[in-house]
Amino acid sequence: MHGHSYKLFVTVKGKPIDDLNNPKNGMVVDFGDIKKIVKEEVVDVWDHAVLINALSPHKELGEDLERKGHKVIYCNYQPTCENMLYDIAEKIKKHLTQHVQLAYLKMHETENSYGEWFAEEN
Repeated sequence: MHGHSYKLFVTVKGKPIDDLNNPKNGMVVDFGDIKKIVKEEVVDVWDHAVLINALSPHKELGEDLERKGHKVIYCNYQPTCENMLYDIAEKIKKHLTQHVQLAYLKMHETENSYGEWFAEEN
């Protein structure tokens, strides 16, 4: 078992708001809104947690860690950077408005090791 301090990059696309009465005029989306989604859906849920594939033999290890007071998240996938990006994409997309689309995600495990998710490939 090992851990990472991930760094996530989110790219969205869409037509900027064209409404002089809207405080977000000229923006596709307020960056603060994206940060809030990522914080609530990913950071607050996964921070300082052990992610374990619920179907793997490691589930027993997770149960033991939970009994000892550790935060454990059971996923329906192997928690690799690549699979986590698919999960993160779904979590973000469900909060975006009709005129904003998720375009790209990049998540670093280390400075030189990262996974990418491209909307056009999914």
